[in-house]
Formats: sequence, structure tokens, C-alpha cells
Amino acid sequence: MLLHVVADQPDRISTLRMLLGAQCSVSSSLLRKEHNVPKNCDAAIVSVDLRDADNIVALKELSAKFKGARRKIFIIDQKARLFAAQAYALGATHVLFNPVTARSLLAVLIDPGSIELTDDAGGRETGQGARGAASAGAASLALMFAAVLHGQPIDVADAKSAACKISNCVAEDGLSEWLEVVRRHHEGTYQHCLLVTGTAVAFGLSLGLAEADIERLYSAAMFHDIGKARIPLAVLDKPSRLEPGERALIETHPAAGHTILKGTRGISAEILHAVRHHHEYLDGSGYPDALCAESISDLVRILTIADIFAALIEFRQYRPAMPRAQAYEILGSMHGKLEAPLVKAFREVALNR
Repeated sequence: MLLHVVADQPDRISTLRMLLGAQCSVSSSLLRKEHNVPKNCDAAIVSVDLRDADNIVALKELSAKFKGARRKIFIIDQKARLFAAQAYALGATHVLFNPVTARSLLAVLIDPGSIELTDDAGGRETGQGARGAASAGAASLALMFAAVLHGQPIDVADAKSAACKISNCVAEDGLSEWLEVVRRHHEGTYQHCLLVTGTAVAFGLSLGLAEADIERLYSAAMFHDIGKARIPLAVLDKPSRLEPGERALIETHPAAGHTILKGTRGISAEILHAVRHHHEYLDGSGYPDALCAESISDLVRILTIADIFAALIEFRQYRPAMPRAQAYEILGSMHGKLEAPLVKAFREVALNR
């Protein structure tokens, strides 16, 4: 495997060379110096301080030389959403946080899902569609969250385009491959939004929804948790169960998302309704507005089922990922909260699709 390392300090290059050992062929260069990037480079590894604006400018200029690299791994010091967003905006396919270990770095480089298997008439690499859609989705989500943090407009068209790629991928390859790829490559809030989007699309397709309804569904799924950009990372990424006060803070995210998106061009009233009400239940026990059945749209009823299912099958620091069959059993036990015919229709998606 041929790798090229770019860093803003010589000691970063030395550290990465030591971690990679003899498993890979490694070339390297310092940022803002002459770059002789190998033409057939398998991966580019970037280790720079993204707080430095000059570094970002230099990376943008360098990006054209890395176009052939199938992976662009950014290693950053600050475990903050803003810097992860910046890395994805600069073309990262994976983001790792220092201190990295040889195991974590090689796990990204030596990914069984990345083996090139051309098995269809079009010559498409199996799994590449899912990975490409996941990377596009994660990058779009990162940019959305960064825009909220900076008080900048959200790129609605980019988010919908990324969601459309997810929809096409799930329609072509099925839900199982999508879940596998996303859970392998993405963590936290971005992973959840990607899982919900893929699950919602699979559910919509199984229900035979029209193309326009599928588009509304995947758009709502992509935006549904944007309000979490306003939740402190210490609470959002807490590696244990939340205290009551922290839970109350988390429960502000639907209303916060509605406020963020309200008045944004390209966001319909239906999507706004879904963002605000995806935690409402038919019996009025949900939040933030304790709506009852007649006030909850069909779009929201579908999205809520996808949202709960995705949350259950995700890995959390305080619990392992739940098997899909067990997650579906929990959905089935939520009598009066979810629409029973929809839960029944979701069974095929949850267990077999």
C-alpha cells in the first residue's frame, strides 16, 4: 500500500512513519513545501493544525494533487465538530483525532469493504457506491453543523443532493449494506443522521411512496437533528447515560432545529414540521409540543419509526449496537405511541431488506 503523508511539522511525519512501520510504503512532505505526490497513491494522510488559516489555504491548493487517492485521512488535534467539519470540507473521507494508534490508523487503511470487486456490467466497485454516498452525506452534515455554529446560511441544495445519493444507494444496494458501511466509517451524530436517512428511504420504498414523497422523506431525515448543533459536545457525546438535566437539554433540539431552518429557502413547511415533531407520539407523550395523532403528519410518523430504529441499532459508548430483530421488537412494544399498521409494514425493512 502506497501512502503519502503531509504534515505541518517534521515530528508529525516521524510519528506517523513510526506508527505505519513496515506495513506500508510511505512518502511524505511538509505543508507549504514542494510536494511530489505519487501518482498511484492509495491514501493521503494529512496531519496539520486546522486552527491555522494559512494551513487551510495551503491544503486547498494541494487538494488537486490528491485527486487519485481513494482515501484522504485527516488527523486533527482538536476533538471538536468545527474542525471535523473543516476536514470534511477539505475533502476528507475519514477523520481521526490525536492521539492515534497504529491499530486505529491501519483499521482505516486496511478496510475489507474497500477491496475492489468489479462484479457488474457497469464495472462499478462493489461497496464503493455506499462508501461514496456515506462520505458525501457526512461531509454535508458536517458543513451544515459548521454553518449553524458560525451563524451562516445552510447549503440546502448540497444537503438534498447528498441525501439523494443515499436514496439511490439504498434503492440499488439495499439497507443492509448501507447500515454496515455507515456503522463502520462514521460515529456520533453524523452516523445517526446517515442511518436514519437510509432507513427512512428503505421504508418509503417498501411502502411504494411516489418519488416526490421519497424526496421529502430523505430531506426531512437529513435535516431532522440539525438542532443538535446547539447542544454542547460534552452532553451530545457523553460516553454514559444522561442525567435528567442533560436529557432535558437534549430534548430542546427539535425546537432548536425548527428555529434554525425556519425561513430558509428550500425548506418546505412539511420538512419544518418533521424537524420539530420527529419525537412526538400519537398518544401525546412526545416532545416538544405533546402533539396527538391528528396533528402528526404521515411523513413524521414514518420518520419517527426510522429515527427510533436507527438509534437502537447504533453503537453507543454505554451499550453495544442492538440486533435488528430486537430493535424491531421494541418498536412493536410501543403501543399507542406509533402507528401500528406502519410498524407492521416496517417489519420487512427491519428484518429482511
